[in-house]
Amino acid sequence: MEGVVHKEFLEQRQTVNSERYISTLQALKLRLRRVRCDKDSILQHDNARPHTSRQTQDALRQLDLTTLPHPAYSPDLAPSYYYLFPQPKNYMYLKGHHYDNDEEVIADVRRWCRAQPSEFFADGVRQLVKRWRLCVDRNGDYVEK
Repeated sequence: MEGVVHKEFLEQRQTVNSERYISTLQALKLRLRRVRCDKDSILQHDNARPHTSRQTQDALRQLDLTTLPHPAYSPDLAPSYYYLFPQPKNYMYLKGHHYDNDEEVIADVRRWCRAQPSEFFADGVRQLVKRWRLCVDRNGDYVEK
């Protein structure tokens, strides 16, 4: 709830498959060990194939990462969908800015993440709790209808 623990940027035209996602999970686990006690961390990811593959599920068990179940057809439960990614679009450096290369974009995104107070991230988690409750109350139906 206090901030971004781990971030990675893909090269252009690179896609996320199970192998790539497992590599990210391994890096995340190492980062959690370094920056905070990972026993209280819960990973939330959606039902994309790289997240649900047998290899990924095996890796999650091996890494001892606790995951929050994600109802099918509910992309609006991902904080990146409803909270995190829309925010930088309004960030004064990103909005309407043309970048000459990927490194400039990455630097601005990192700058934006560091500039957010811990309350910003805590608010995103609180909104997630509300959305989960709505989803459960609606038997897994979309939150934003």
